[in-house]
Amino acid sequence: MLLDTASLYFRAYFGVPDSLRSPQGEPVNAVRGLLDFISRLVHDHGPDQLVACTDADWRPQWRVDLIPTYKTHRVAEAAQDGEEEVPDTLAPQVPVIEQVLDALGIARVGVPDYEADDVIGTLATRATGPVRIVTGDRDLFQLVDDARGVQVVYPVKGVGAAQLVDEAALLEKYGVTGAEYADMAALRGDPSDGLPGVKGIGEKTAAQLIREYGDLAAIRAAAADSASKLTPARRRNLLEGAAYLDVAPTVVRVATDVPLPEFDPVLPREPRDPVALEALTSRWGLGSSVTRLLETLAAAR
Repeated sequence: MLLDTASLYFRAYFGVPDSLRSPQGEPVNAVRGLLDFISRLVHDHGPDQLVACTDADWRPQWRVDLIPTYKTHRVAEAAQDGEEEVPDTLAPQVPVIEQVLDALGIARVGVPDYEADDVIGTLATRATGPVRIVTGDRDLFQLVDDARGVQVVYPVKGVGAAQLVDEAALLEKYGVTGAEYADMAALRGDPSDGLPGVKGIGEKTAAQLIREYGDLAAIRAAAADSASKLTPARRRNLLEGAAYLDVAPTVVRVATDVPLPEFDPVLPREPRDPVALEALTSRWGLGSSVTRLLETLAAAR
């Protein structure tokens, strides 16, 4: 089981009341929400390995070099250090989350110059058994692969109910398979990630073109072929978007060859550092959430 950690603690932050406070009055809703979500995931899915994948670089320069607008809207205008803008009461909770995961013994993996998506893509590609990716980011639907047993656990609302996304779910909702999802995403674009897409091509049109031609390369070949059945407007838009389409696939597709550090992915049955965990639990008032997770880990099949 691979956790898109930032995606999940953002959801916890916005889905769990900030009335959950430490003994000193600091909000701990993201910390407790994430721990409760992990408890539920372990209980419901029974993974034997669990990795919390992190953004060592949430906006890698190599992606920005290809598409300069990549995630530009997420950069705080007033920030001078290039950090992603996060709510003021969330940022202080992130180090607490990291310390608690480390004390529990849950593997936490991030790699310089790569996003959590890339770590997840590499681990999912290397896996020899079934994989469940837990994320609120649709970009990772591109990794869904029934033949290899790769599915996405997608939280539908907050950190409560989650949908299990397989090939059938993708075909029903988007009309594409996991292998085709990145091509659809490149054509469609994504304003939330600063990806312009091709003019006049939305999600349904992108899926239709993929069904007709097979993949992005074949669609572009059809645009260059005056004898193809593309409408003049669609052909023109695809040709005018050539510079974007030259680089978009590299930006949109998650990396699957990230140089990963050595780590132990085995689901812990007991905390790695019980003294540190006890101190963190007391300092931040995490009692019931930590207790619940420890009980779940101890009982995991």
